Amino acid sequence: MDGTPVADGGQRAASITLDGIGKRYPDGTEAVRELSLHVDAGELVVLIGPSGCGKSTVLRMINRLIEPTAGRIMLGDSDVTRVDPVTLRRRIGYVIQNVGLFPHQTVAANVATVPRLLGWDRDRARRRVEELLELVGLDPAQFGRRYPHELSGGQRQRVGVARALAADPVVLLMDEPFSAVDPIVRTRLQEEFLRLQAEVRKTIVLVTHDLDEAVRLGDRIAVLSEGGRLEQYDTPAALLGNPATPFVREFVGADRGIRRLAVTPVTRDVLDPLPADGGADLPAVPLGGSAYDALAVLLTSTGGHAVVTEQGRPVGMLSRERVLALVGPTGG
Repeated sequence: MDGTPVADGGQRAASITLDGIGKRYPDGTEAVRELSLHVDAGELVVLIGPSGCGKSTVLRMINRLIEPTAGRIMLGDSDVTRVDPVTLRRRIGYVIQNVGLFPHQTVAANVATVPRLLGWDRDRARRRVEELLELVGLDPAQFGRRYPHELSGGQRQRVGVARALAADPVVLLMDEPFSAVDPIVRTRLQEEFLRLQAEVRKTIVLVTHDLDEAVRLGDRIAVLSEGGRLEQYDTPAALLGNPATPFVREFVGADRGIRRLAVTPVTRDVLDPLPADGGADLPAVPLGGSAYDALAVLLTSTGGHAVVTEQGRPVGMLSRERVLALVGPTGG
């Protein structure tokens, strides 16, 4: 390896700026029209919208698998539309729905694909492969010599992520990476991915059609409508709590209040004072935990109250009414 551990970020993550980008095909079809948005370095942004809204097209324009016909795409201070596309793609990790592993190569050889193309020596590539397989929760000794057909869907997806990270890219692009696995495995992969992102802090643009996945993973969510029109670009809590347009309101659905609870933490400003006995007989929920989890406890507690604790010490009391008030109005 190059001496820089994965957890330390290796190459510094780069920001992404889309400046009026568009894609018009020769038959006149306009897949994306003048889209502008900015992704901070180290941020995970989700693109979501109905089928045909151009979200995958936007992703593929960033690494120039599809060439934009208008606008600029900035990776840090560099305009990617003016650099060699092959060189560009070696700086960008790319994970797709069906992984795309090479079936006749071992897991280790698949992960080492880009380092080999970059001319890394055998020992450096081997150390990097071992490090990344451990990072994604696969024992190199157990899985490195296996072939893709010997893995489960979830394991193949982990290998795909490891391969995308192999050359320490400044940006990671993910096109519906977890949609090809069953719901239980998908949830586990999402949990593992959040853990991984907490360590590597890459700039990530992820495409999904699953609103729950977007809310769970994204630092910010960009909702697109037909033609790549940006309807709203916001944090999950703000998106669910205050849809900016009728399109977004309909897209996030009438149950957006419940989804909002999952991304709203229990904070001190919603707490009531502790009762005289300190709430010794009440169930406990952690300060900073999700309001959704707190509500699950409150719905089964006598009287609809719980004690909120910080590092095991009671700091206040939470009522069912206080949590429900966090949802805010969901009509209209």
